[in-house]
Amino acid sequence: MESLRTKLRKLSLPIFIEIALVMLTGAVDTFMLSSCGDGAVAAVGLDNQLVSLVFLVYQFVSVGAGIVCAQYHGARLEKRLVQVVGLAIVFNAILGIAASAFMFFRAEDILRLMGLRDELMSDGVTYLRITGALSFFQALGFTFSASLRSVDRVRGPMIVTIFANIFNAIGNYLLIFGHCGCPRMGVAGAAWATGASRIVSFALIAAIHTKVHIRRYPKAWFRPFPWREFRNLFKIGLPAMGEELSYCLSQVTITYFINQISTAALTTRTYAVNMIMFVYLFCVSVTQGGDILIGHLVGRRTYRPAYLMGNFLIRRSLAITLAGASALALAGPWIFSALTPNMEIIRLGTIILWIDLALEVGRVRNIFACGTLRAAGDPFYPLAVGIIFQWGVAVGVAWLFAIPFGWGLIGAWIAFAIDENLRGVILMKRWNSLKWTGKSLA
Repeated sequence: MESLRTKLRKLSLPIFIEIALVMLTGAVDTFMLSSCGDGAVAAVGLDNQLVSLVFLVYQFVSVGAGIVCAQYHGARLEKRLVQVVGLAIVFNAILGIAASAFMFFRAEDILRLMGLRDELMSDGVTYLRITGALSFFQALGFTFSASLRSVDRVRGPMIVTIFANIFNAIGNYLLIFGHCGCPRMGVAGAAWATGASRIVSFALIAAIHTKVHIRRYPKAWFRPFPWREFRNLFKIGLPAMGEELSYCLSQVTITYFINQISTAALTTRTYAVNMIMFVYLFCVSVTQGGDILIGHLVGRRTYRPAYLMGNFLIRRSLAITLAGASALALAGPWIFSALTPNMEIIRLGTIILWIDLALEVGRVRNIFACGTLRAAGDPFYPLAVGIIFQWGVAVGVAWLFAIPFGWGLIGAWIAFAIDENLRGVILMKRWNSLKWTGKSLA
């Protein structure tokens, strides 16, 4: 078990740094745009919610490929691993082109459907068109990153993300504010900097993947068409995407409710989300590192070490996440005051951070259980539980508390906490039941 913990540390640290920097990209855009006014922050916050939804669609193939490849790597089935990666690249390329075109040409229609106010529409359309059109590169980047992680090569994606974030931050500085002779572009500048950083990220990760992992995809390995690998890819990817897509759509629906309350509520949500995501960062990174190891163990059919590894992950993640959430709640008033002079946003944001302390207990359990059950080859149970509770509790209760009860953003956040904790209890029972054993794809 000790050797597994050592491997976990080696895998999780680069993943931690990579995810932190990915999160930082959106946060940098948000916080730098705060100087352009709360309206710009609200518009970009809504856009990023929609772009995140599209990224989840991209990731369903990448998540499936990563889990299947981890099991094949553990079982030493290298030919089948190459087949899965080749299929994932082609499928995500087609998906990326279609989604990018849709966001570029229908940006205004999408935002009107979301109920974005007219005074925010110009900034919203500008940002969504640029970042949406260039999101194609992120679709392929996800695939290459998942492939590298599945065989324990986690430093490459981390290094690429470091360069991409530096590029994005410099681009924001030059284009948002018009420094060093560049035009002052505001929201459009943030969008171009973010889009360009994704192009740079894709070019680097593709080069690393070709150099250190898969150099070629022999045509003979794809003739006849590898239907078995195609089915395995979608057997994991579709349920994983379904659960994540259900969650993101439920959040988009609730954001629609929040948008109806006030611009202050929408802005508060944008600031709060960008702060809170760093709280559960450790849980996400450790779970992703653990999922790679659990996938290897399940591929070898060594279930007991996989179960012990999972229990170690949940204990450590819960302790560190709650410590981070407590620190953020205490520092909340000062952080919000540094971002905006609006006293209503500061008041709402501070309350939200304290409610989030209870929410994180359930979120940690959900992140852990969803990831490890998928890695073990049991993705359908999290999907069913997610759809039922995310819509029946998160959306339904959020609407009830926020609109009819008149509790606004605070009511919506209480509903989030109820949903996360109920799902967390149910999914942890599934993990502890060991019903996921025997579901290896290898």
